[in-house]
Amino acid sequence: MAQISAKLLIPESFQVSRDDITGQLGLIWELIKAPLIVPLLQLGVYICLIMSLMLFMERVYMGIVIILVKLFWKKPEKRYNFELIQDDVELGSSNFPVVLVQIPMFNEKEVYKISIGAACGLSWPSDRLVIQVLDDSTDPAIKLMVEQECLRWASKGINITYQIRENRGGYKAGALKEGLKRSYVKHCEYVAIFDADFRPEPDFLRRSIPFLARNPDIALVQARWRFVNADECLLTRMQEMSLDYHFTVEQEVGSATHAFFGFNGTAGIWRIAAINEAGGWKDRTTVEDMDLAVRASLRGWKFVYLGDLQAKSELPSTFKAFRFQQHRWSCGPANLFRKMVWEIIQNKKVKFWKKVYVIYSFFFVRKIIAHMVTFFFYCVVLPLTILVPEVKVPIWGAVYIPSVITILNSVGTPRSIHLLFYWILFENVMSLHRTKATFIGLLEAGRANEWVVTEKLGDAVKKAADAAKNKTNAKAPRKFRFKFTDRLNTLELGFAAFLFICGCYDFVHGKNNYFVYLFLQTITFFITGIGYVGTII
Repeated sequence: MAQISAKLLIPESFQVSRDDITGQLGLIWELIKAPLIVPLLQLGVYICLIMSLMLFMERVYMGIVIILVKLFWKKPEKRYNFELIQDDVELGSSNFPVVLVQIPMFNEKEVYKISIGAACGLSWPSDRLVIQVLDDSTDPAIKLMVEQECLRWASKGINITYQIRENRGGYKAGALKEGLKRSYVKHCEYVAIFDADFRPEPDFLRRSIPFLARNPDIALVQARWRFVNADECLLTRMQEMSLDYHFTVEQEVGSATHAFFGFNGTAGIWRIAAINEAGGWKDRTTVEDMDLAVRASLRGWKFVYLGDLQAKSELPSTFKAFRFQQHRWSCGPANLFRKMVWEIIQNKKVKFWKKVYVIYSFFFVRKIIAHMVTFFFYCVVLPLTILVPEVKVPIWGAVYIPSVITILNSVGTPRSIHLLFYWILFENVMSLHRTKATFIGLLEAGRANEWVVTEKLGDAVKKAADAAKNKTNAKAPRKFRFKFTDRLNTLELGFAAFLFICGCYDFVHGKNNYFVYLFLQTITFFITGIGYVGTII
């Protein structure tokens, strides 16, 4: 009765304890906790558990399929018609199809020589190879250097052209689309695309073109990425772990079971007829590569992933560049899903189970649920349950399922297994930005079409370090590229403070020992908050 009377006399109690702000806040908290906070938080727990189960079943399914693929599935060379194109003295080079190589770039001062040199070094008859350097650079000095490099290779007999545009309309998609409009392209059957930091091996075309030449229903051959700077710092090691799972499992499973996966935008070869039939390059999202892949798949084209065919590339080595890249990679798929889901449902050429795979597995679970459950469950809901002990999270949802998902995610990079725990903490931090970008894409908000080119350093860091070592005979100190104030990320620092408070409360009052995880996650948020994650070796 005393509690009921207190509730009925709220205004009077407020008046009596007007100077006691802490007491007033405590009273308000107690009044709204039972009827409002507890039910909402409990609902949040249920939603997060459902999303965790969805992600868990997806990872288990992928794990089972990849084991079956490795043990029983035939390799692509056995599943499809495959025969290397041989040199013929009598026919000369006429039995080789004409291949276009496109290299889109934008102010790529550090890497333009690498990509152009690798393309010009491809083992393919020179009269059957056309190389386009699609330069959207805004720096006149860089444009001049790129053009001179193209002229240098042209003087050696390489069929290379330097293409520029009046503006950057459509960004990369616009450049690729403009390149295909050239009159000489009508003689080309296939187009290989390499970003400015990619270094294909000389036999790249000889190992991939036969799949397209011998199988008229194949539109795309995708190669695997390898990273030349994976050991540069802890940030690049974390990225390698995430991307290796994508290539080792996701791409392999999609290729083997449905002949579909998302084009990675580079290190792939397209049948030009398939590009045209699918409607060409479109710039309606920041994932023009995935957009084209989905549209081509809906028209019945098949894709082949070659895990043994690899192209060297570079990972972002600064946290700022990595954040911009992850925004584009998270926002774009969500925005594309919004625009294409109904088109996929209505499509008549694709089988029902392939539609389910594309909508549920490829888009919904991997591109949306995976980001949201990581952020909301482990960075918001779980810490809040510490402040509201009435809400319980089952141990299977808080520990067992995440552990299995993490182990399955780590199979792509066994050499980094000792970094697994920190990788979990880092992925939780990045889930904050990925979730934010996902909502921007789904709602098509202001930054939905933001395109910031990922900074590439090429061999600049290595050369600078080697030069410093030779000069001083000592390890060169790493130079920070930004002022300290430019490195601060207030969103991460805010979550670091929130998790620290929750951890302290759990240490004093809690019974589940979540404070161990919360303090470690706090440290990770703080490190990224001050922008030093990319400087840790």
